[in-house]
Amino acid sequence: MITAYVSLEVRRTLRDTGFAISTIGVPVMMYLLFTNLGTDDSAYKAAAMVGMAAYGALGAALSLGTGVAEDKSTGWLRQLRVTPMTPRQVVTGRALTGSVVVLPAITGVLLAGGLANGVRMEAWQWATVALTLWLGSLPFTLLGIGNGYRLSAQTTGVVNVACNLGLAVVGGLWFPTVLFPSWLRTISGFTPTNRFAELGVAVTEGTAPGAAALAVLAVWAALFGVYAAASYRRSARTA
Repeated sequence: MITAYVSLEVRRTLRDTGFAISTIGVPVMMYLLFTNLGTDDSAYKAAAMVGMAAYGALGAALSLGTGVAEDKSTGWLRQLRVTPMTPRQVVTGRALTGSVVVLPAITGVLLAGGLANGVRMEAWQWATVALTLWLGSLPFTLLGIGNGYRLSAQTTGVVNVACNLGLAVVGGLWFPTVLFPSWLRTISGFTPTNRFAELGVAVTEGTAPGAAALAVLAVWAALFGVYAAASYRRSARTA
């Protein structure tokens, strides 16, 4: 049943033109713009590629929350509650949907880096960067889902945009954190987006991700998972 549910949600999401433009087209455009306005620095182009791929995945993951809120307003969630699926299975199904729909965003920016900007890495590095970004997007999927179950459709859209921009900028997905003042750089190190991008950047440099990055992401994933499950139960009580 979960497989059928995930397949349905993936098709619905990927057919949305607005989703494709905002999560694939915008990150690719921003990446090509930012990396072709200054000096031709291959290391910067590789790091920026990871940052913008992470930004695209962040937007795709959070956008699921808007879909959840819209489903809630149309009565689709009420229909799900009369099926044998448990709250945990419904949230899991949405999380699995997120793990699929983030892939086009990641792939689009990586292709732009390799084909348009001449980023060169070993085959295993390309595969590992894609894999780490894919796995690392889970916390943001859970955050988006939690927002969708807890908030109205209009409020969810506003909150997700704020989360998207705030986490992207403070996390260093748009600009290198070395440009930040020291206090903001310290805060950035505790954000899931900063550690998310760190996973991919480490691979481009031929090193393993640090234990701190994995620990921070694991904590945020657990917190957002609890938030998503609690929000689903709350929406069931108030529907």
